[in-house]
Amino acid sequence: IVLRHLVKESLRMRPSRIIVGEVRAAECLDLLLALNAGLPGMASIHANSARQALVKMCTLPLLAGENIGARFVVPTVAASVDLIVHVGIDVRGRRTVREIAAVSGRVENDNIETEMVFAVAEGVLVRGPAGAVRRERFEQAGIDIERLLVGRG
Repeated sequence: IVLRHLVKESLRMRPSRIIVGEVRAAECLDLLLALNAGLPGMASIHANSARQALVKMCTLPLLAGENIGARFVVPTVAASVDLIVHVGIDVRGRRTVREIAAVSGRVENDNIETEMVFAVAEGVLVRGPAGAVRRERFEQAGIDIERLLVGRG
């Protein structure tokens, strides 16, 4: 069974959220359509950075072969993705969070604007300059984002 069909079928079951273990091909389009329609969800994608994950999410839907172009995909990704957590493998082979980027929802010259929330500096994950982007989404979910950002969450 193709993952794209599973994503589509799951949407027919009126889910409260959608989680895709790994997005690798055209199923990214169906995931984006679901997220853009307001269904909360998450997925993993293999990339070398948070920025590269966004680039890949903008490229994979084009593999669907449907009349889909970057003019549709890029703003859809910007509107649908809130956070990117980039996990890397350290020298000992352990997976560690390398960066957390917030997606603002804005697109400038076909580039999705992001703000660094946390990044590794000198081997330690530290808070970046970004404040809480899309604060209202966290509030709707009952999350005190300011408390999380200052490390008391």
